[in-house]
Amino acid sequence: MSGAVRDNAKARRFELDLEGEPAVSYYRLEPGVITFTHTEVPAALRERGIASRLMAGALDEVRRWGLEVVPQCPFVATFIARHKEYRELLKDGGM
Repeated sequence: MSGAVRDNAKARRFELDLEGEPAVSYYRLEPGVITFTHTEVPAALRERGIASRLMAGALDEVRRWGLEVVPQCPFVATFIARHKEYRELLKDGGM
């Protein structure tokens, strides 16, 4: 698997291109806060951990930006709940 997670600020989404198809996680930005609204992985790429790889890369970038996270997207909420290393990013300390 190759590819790197990148922020597509114009489209307001993080992207991970693999096999010519992007996995994406959409967001909204407000001062000091990023809200993840929806995550999509093409059917051909599902069940391979790609969404988790996308989210880890996105949250690592969000940490560098110094933002708090609001996980409106159910996948993002579940990912953070399962990966304690990202819980400190949650706005107001939790879900």
